[in-house]
Amino acid sequence: MKKRSLGVNAILNGMRSVLNLIFPLITFPYVSRVLSVSGMGIYNFSTTYINYFILIAGLGIATYAVREGAKYRDDKEKISIFSSQIFSINMFSTLIAYILLLGSLIVFGNLHNYISCILILSIQILFTTMGTEWIYTIYEDYAYITIRSIIFKVLSIILLFVLVKSADDYLWYAGITVFANVGSNILNYIHAKSLCNIKIVRLKKTNWKYHLKPILIIFATSAAVTIYVSSDTTILGLIKSDYAVGIYSTSVKIYTMVSTLISSILLVTVPRLAMLLGKRKTKEYNQVLGNVIGTLSILAFPAIIGLIMLSKEIVLIIAGEKYLASVNSLRIISWAMLFSTFSFVFNQCVLIPAKREAKSLRNTLITAVINVVLNFILIPIWSYDGTSLSTVIAEFVVMMLNGWSAKDIIKPLLFSKKIINNIASSIIGCTGIVLICWLCDKGWNSLILKTLFSIILSVIIYFAILIVLRNDMALNAINQLKEKWKRKY
Repeated sequence: MKKRSLGVNAILNGMRSVLNLIFPLITFPYVSRVLSVSGMGIYNFSTTYINYFILIAGLGIATYAVREGAKYRDDKEKISIFSSQIFSINMFSTLIAYILLLGSLIVFGNLHNYISCILILSIQILFTTMGTEWIYTIYEDYAYITIRSIIFKVLSIILLFVLVKSADDYLWYAGITVFANVGSNILNYIHAKSLCNIKIVRLKKTNWKYHLKPILIIFATSAAVTIYVSSDTTILGLIKSDYAVGIYSTSVKIYTMVSTLISSILLVTVPRLAMLLGKRKTKEYNQVLGNVIGTLSILAFPAIIGLIMLSKEIVLIIAGEKYLASVNSLRIISWAMLFSTFSFVFNQCVLIPAKREAKSLRNTLITAVINVVLNFILIPIWSYDGTSLSTVIAEFVVMMLNGWSAKDIIKPLLFSKKIINNIASSIIGCTGIVLICWLCDKGWNSLILKTLFSIILSVIIYFAILIVLRNDMALNAINQLKEKWKRKY
């Protein structure tokens, strides 16, 4: 199989994430103004609730499949057998998820107001399984799913403006969200057959005794992650109100847009790292991992500072004045981005490829308990600001625990001269972002112009400072651009 460039993969997956970023940037400002805050609260509570059952259906299979399948991708017969086994187990877990979902809707009477929205969003459970995106990740094939995303996102935007026109149209919004997220996944399943012969096999042929233990450990980790990620919204909704959920969800939506864009650039390295570690190519593994940490160190800091400095402007542009209460919550939760991104690297790029999922599970369970306790303490005091603070603390804890569990691998890289220089130059570069945003705030009255020039000038001044400080990552990027320019002209 042709080896794909990590750079190209990062660009393709980055494009896909940009699409996922642009979609809410276009839709959320419109929806937040058309729908009421309570309507958004119902939608967001239903989304959070259905994510628990998407998690049950997923069963940690995607992460396991990428790690194990990367070893078989050069042998079509082996990868076909492996993929069919994994897909069949996934379909069985999907059936269990639907049974549990329907049972919960019958048993819990306080969910009756959310039933219609939950049922619409539940379509995602089946179609996520049918999507088999882990196959494309194994083969590092991001072109197809990127093109597919463009088409379905454009269609979804058109449907949104046609169908969502009043405060009561949150069910239409839920349906359009499903279409945007998983509408094309049946096409994914059909197209995946060009990569391997995937099909449903009988339970006896799934080799479930071999696969089940690591899958369940990864699932337990994912469940714990979901608890400490989603418990904020769930507990806030139970203790406070749909209005509080609507305000907090606005902060989370904006925060997630930025953090997802950063993590997606790093996500493409996971199958490559799993393959290198699986084949015991330690030198190549350390080189790729070092580049990942280096890239992270110069992306996370400016993203956080920029989000904090422009939080009010971003909320006004994306959500409108009635969501201004979310500004402080957004400023608090922005700090979680630094910890969550490093934690992602330590977990997905080190612990999982190194088959230390048991340690990952332990760390996540500890964090989940801490986060739930913090939510019950902080939400009654500070409401949605308390949920943001609990998230920051939880992300810091899990980052430290994952880093400690992977210290024998990451310590030489984290304390290398290159990484320390990257972090130092990034922090210095962020002072330029603060100055630019302050000057733009004083210089422009127009909300759009102020925000636009703040972003553009901040990017320019940040990378200019990196170049002046002789940052390796920035200099390498400049040299690569020069080489491409020479080859082209």
